[in-house]
Amino acid sequence: MTRALTRAWEEILRPMIFRPKRLQVAALCYRKTDDGTDVLMITSRGTGRWILPKGWPIQGKDGAQSALQEAWEEAGVKKAKIEGEPIGHYDYQKNRGRGRVETVETLVYIAQVTKLSKSYPERKQRKRQWVPVEDAANLVHEPQLRDLLRQL
Repeated sequence: MTRALTRAWEEILRPMIFRPKRLQVAALCYRKTDDGTDVLMITSRGTGRWILPKGWPIQGKDGAQSALQEAWEEAGVKKAKIEGEPIGHYDYQKNRGRGRVETVETLVYIAQVTKLSKSYPERKQRKRQWVPVEDAANLVHEPQLRDLLRQL
């Protein structure tokens, strides 16, 4: 290859063809009950599907802090403790509008919740519900996320 073609491949064509996945962070919020483990599920704003609180990393916060911020904004999680590093990840196809879809890799942090707020930023845009972990696994569409939930 000529130098110009090599440069065009490396700087223009290759990044267009082999785009890296975008990264999000999610909080798998749970609580222990007398009957077992419940997971806090929310609905997405667009489709109303049941999902975990998640979003883009926030500048100035690490992944765990970003996941907790999303849990607050989307589900009203007031007090929770992240338990270490992500327990895994899952991929999903995010609709970016105008027919554009991109693959997003979502790191999942596990968080034990001790307090929810009745008032939180997205309370009028989403539903939230505690559900038994097996029910939560059956509600989600992503196979990798389903497997992570069943490991709880």
